[in-house]
Amino acid sequence: MRNILYSFVIIGLLFSCGPKEGLQDLVATEFQTAMAGESGVQVLDVRTSDEFQNGHIEGAINADVSSPTFAQIADGLAKDKTVFVYCLSGARSSSAAGMLKEMGFKSIVNLTGGMLAWQSANLPVATGETKASASVGLTEASFADKIKGKPMVIIDYNATWCGPCKQLSPILKEWVKAQNGKVELIEIDVDENQELAKSKKIEAIPYLEMYKNGVKTWSSVGLIGKEELDKSVGSGQ
Repeated sequence: MRNILYSFVIIGLLFSCGPKEGLQDLVATEFQTAMAGESGVQVLDVRTSDEFQNGHIEGAINADVSSPTFAQIADGLAKDKTVFVYCLSGARSSSAAGMLKEMGFKSIVNLTGGMLAWQSANLPVATGETKASASVGLTEASFADKIKGKPMVIIDYNATWCGPCKQLSPILKEWVKAQNGKVELIEIDVDENQELAKSKKIEAIPYLEMYKNGVKTWSSVGLIGKEELDKSVGSGQ
């Protein structure tokens, strides 16, 4: 009887070890823990080389998902081992995960919220030799100076690669114009202002904030329309 029970325990351990098949979406702390449990961990940063140099997860390989070389780089990884994939906010890595699945990777782990979530959780970031992310862009203090003395300001946090950001931009500009000088628009690229994005715990873009006389009165994540923007002015009265 004991031998039978022992056999079941061994079988259970064998099935519980090793990579889980399929695609998993993990938050930053879970992603870090899962990586730590892998020997010879494979981490794929699917952002641009500039983004990678500004700050990345230690040990990651850079393979821009929008580049023709993505498939070639990814194909050099072991398909029978888990591959951990991330970008800035999670959109590009989700797309890359689908491509990896088609390439034959059985176990893929995607970082929910990307580097924005990773930095927001105060997890370690490695940088390239040519750039230092600590000195990039606005700080909370310089941001406060930027909006100081302005009656009403809407902040648009975006990135050049972000599709929904590009869709929102003309809507936002047209809406601001219709306010007849009542609201000022400030656009902030999160790639160029990583310290500010981290301090504000921005985990997804587009992200909007409304300030009245330096005080935040409203915020929104994702693509929105003019009706929601009209409500934001009401919130800021």
